[in-house]
Amino acid sequence: MVHVRPWPAAAVLAAGAVLLTGCSSASQPEVEQVASAFEDPSGDPGERCDLLAPATWAAFEQDESAPCTDAIEDLPLGGGGVESVQIWGGDAQVTFSGDTVFLTETSAGWRITAAACAPRAEAPYDCEVDGP
Repeated sequence: MVHVRPWPAAAVLAAGAVLLTGCSSASQPEVEQVASAFEDPSGDPGERCDLLAPATWAAFEQDESAPCTDAIEDLPLGGGGVESVQIWGGDAQVTFSGDTVFLTETSAGWRITAAACAPRAEAPYDCEVDGP
């Protein structure tokens, strides 16, 4: 019978948590910048569309029956100041005073997977823009 001491496992878990926190902290400025650029109604529509994850872009165009660059100008984004940024591995959430945006990390950097999102009590967020 092999006996495993609990403290080494706890030390490994604690070290892993510190590393994940460090990675999250390092990603926070980029996550916040991408979400803020997407929320900026004065931003170039093409550049804002480029911030969407590919599947989200395709779903948005299909839902709106229009090219992203046209539809994004009519998107009801609440924007406002950033209230919080949460990062879990390759996924993130940025809460603005008037909107919530979800992101994923891709090979091209952080991209928007859902935007113009409103919380709904115990149900998932209701988003104007979301991927499959």
